[in-house]
Amino acid sequence: MRPSRPAVHPVEAPPPAPPTPAQAEGQEQADGEGVTHPRGVRMKDTPGAPGTPAGLGLRLAQTFFAAAALAVMAATNDFPSVSAFSYLVAAAILQCLWSLSLAIVDIYALLVKRSLRNARAVCIFTIGDGITGTLTLGAACASAGITVLIGNDLNICAENHCASFETATAMAFISWFALAPSCILNFWSMASR
Repeated sequence: MRPSRPAVHPVEAPPPAPPTPAQAEGQEQADGEGVTHPRGVRMKDTPGAPGTPAGLGLRLAQTFFAAAALAVMAATNDFPSVSAFSYLVAAAILQCLWSLSLAIVDIYALLVKRSLRNARAVCIFTIGDGITGTLTLGAACASAGITVLIGNDLNICAENHCASFETATAMAFISWFALAPSCILNFWSMASR
């Protein structure tokens, strides 16, 4: 006597029904990698990325603190005599222009509800943030060194504007601290593509 063995027979799925007009509007789209995304749904932007309210806030903070550093340093009459302070003024001008232009781009993107996740735009933002961030940090560090030299080592603060130099240096550092998250988020966004 032979025991019976279970037989496995494949069952075919019924063919899909044609979509109704309401379903056709919400139909999914496939991208180049075979992943499907619902039509009209986008991934949320990272807070602080270009084109977001947090990104706009970071850009405005960068602009404000760089402009404050520039204004405080320019208010002294003897900053051109030290090359590090002249470098700080030049870096602050560049930081102001760069951050203000990107703040305007962010405002435009928010007003028209447009995403700034374009690969070229993110690459330009990352390179620009890297260059201006490096220049701003270098200028702030050089100015801090000269300020310490004037104030602590040479003890000639009575003849100079040490408080103004320290304030401008602090504003440049704060501007760089506001720039660092933008640079990191842009680099992360560019690297994750």
